Amino acid sequence: MSPRWEDLRDGRAVPPPPLVVGPVTRTDFVRYQGASGDMNPIHHDELFARAAGYDAPLAVGMFQAGVLATWATNWLGPENVRRTKVRWREQVWPGDVLTCTGKVVRAFEENGEHKVDLELLCTKQTGGIAVHGWMTFVVP
Repeated sequence: MSPRWEDLRDGRAVPPPPLVVGPVTRTDFVRYQGASGDMNPIHHDELFARAAGYDAPLAVGMFQAGVLATWATNWLGPENVRRTKVRWREQVWPGDVLTCTGKVVRAFEENGEHKVDLELLCTKQTGGIAVHGWMTFVVP
């Protein structure tokens, strides 16, 4: 059930529980690569990744950004997204566990619509931030 505008506006809405994904695997990376069409071998080929200076293949950045956006759209609905912005902070490796959280930072009216701005975080089990994001939603 989506939150009511009144609850978001008054700051009483409680975001859903964190979304925890992982430990992520190379198979997760390859599945995402197949869906996105980004088949850069640095994301699945051990020898290629090592030749590029990494200890292992690393996730496609949009994989973790997509997991983060999923947390928010499961709460407020994909049809209500009006703006998305992300900043990649740390690489994600096989074995990492990702935790997605967020909070309402502003509820406002614009052009006759009720909207909310969210600040989002996708953190790793180390405490590092994989992705910092922001999304704006229309709230019916």
